[in-house]
Amino acid sequence: MTATTLESLSGHAAGAPARSGAISRKAIAAAVAGNALEFYDFVVYAYFAVYIGRTFFPVGGEFGSLLAAVATFGVGFFTRPLGGVLIGAFADRAGRKPAMILTVVLITIGTLGMAATPGYDTIGIAAPIIVVLCRLVQGVALGGEVGPATALLIEAAPPGRRGFYSSWQIGSQGLAVAVGGVFGVTLSLLLTPEQLGSWGWRVPFLASLALVPIAVYLRRHLPETHAAEDSSGTRIVGDVFRRHGRILVLGVLISASVTVASQVGNYMVSYAVQVLKLPAAVAQSSVLIGGLVTFVFGLLGGLLCDRFGRKAINQLPRIALLLMIVPLFLWLTGAPGIATLLGATAVLAALTAMAGAAGMVTVPELLPIAVRSTGMSVVYAISTAVFGGTTQFVVTWLLAVTHDPLAPAYYVAGMSMLSVLAMMLLPETRDVDVRR
Repeated sequence: MTATTLESLSGHAAGAPARSGAISRKAIAAAVAGNALEFYDFVVYAYFAVYIGRTFFPVGGEFGSLLAAVATFGVGFFTRPLGGVLIGAFADRAGRKPAMILTVVLITIGTLGMAATPGYDTIGIAAPIIVVLCRLVQGVALGGEVGPATALLIEAAPPGRRGFYSSWQIGSQGLAVAVGGVFGVTLSLLLTPEQLGSWGWRVPFLASLALVPIAVYLRRHLPETHAAEDSSGTRIVGDVFRRHGRILVLGVLISASVTVASQVGNYMVSYAVQVLKLPAAVAQSSVLIGGLVTFVFGLLGGLLCDRFGRKAINQLPRIALLLMIVPLFLWLTGAPGIATLLGATAVLAALTAMAGAAGMVTVPELLPIAVRSTGMSVVYAISTAVFGGTTQFVVTWLLAVTHDPLAPAYYVAGMSMLSVLAMMLLPETRDVDVRR
């Protein structure tokens, strides 16, 4: 699919004037609905990693197939920088709309492959190969999704509301997590473990495909917030790295703790089953709680950013997480059960969502409009590739090697400290002019 085709599909030709600030609440909802769909498709894999591992990776040992599954989950993160650079630059050159439609198309291809691929017992080595390729395509899509969508939300926001508007990125991710949790709990209650491992885990992937035409339709009718640039994608990428390298590096570091903490939150299902020995239905309920809390506290973080500034809301939740995460896991492992699992998950999700909302608005506000989508895409993609893509594998490996159930907590605490230090080096951005 060519750039010209995408621009035509989006109803926005190169060089057309942007309609700055002309986005309605309905259009904002359309933007985040697409984001929620894409994150749903990507993170559902994490929720059903145990069953996917047994289907496609028949490796020996208690942690063998799970390690292979989470390693494949991580593969999708490593193509995010590629998607961030290519699709982010496309959004800065051709506009936000065509880039956002492209990401929906790509995530659909990856999801269809995941849902339809037979298991290892049926087609042999071709099964894990196809799954890995699907993860790579999904990684490109999500790497290119966040930059254009966040840029559009910030550029469309009324004065003094950019934090709240951009926080819908985090909020929509929370909704995606919650819907995945509903599927997980429902399927765990309705199906036997054999049915869940045989075909039940495919149901959430198939269900999301029905929403793809709606997402494309809604995004096609989004107004544009950035006029097409008379510049090549290569020049845009070169400019953002050459002129704004310091912002990119610090942006990656402040995103690191949110990325790791959110992936540990996603990992709680596997942790509850493998380490805490809790039933699958109880484990999946943590996903639902985590998603709902992320939705609420993500939006709250955006509101607080607009009132108190970016730096305070970037730092305080991270400091709280640094101090609380180890006691939370001690509580959880000392008395494993539904109450402790949901309580620990809720606290982790709340603090992570607030910090994530603050970081989501800070980085793009520091970048000029001509390279905003590319810069934000690069920061997000590199952070998730380096930290998010390795978190579940690292945590699983640490648990297998050390047999210490607190290993995830130590990892989160260390990354929280790193992000707090990085945020100290960035200025307050609440009052900057984002139309520059």
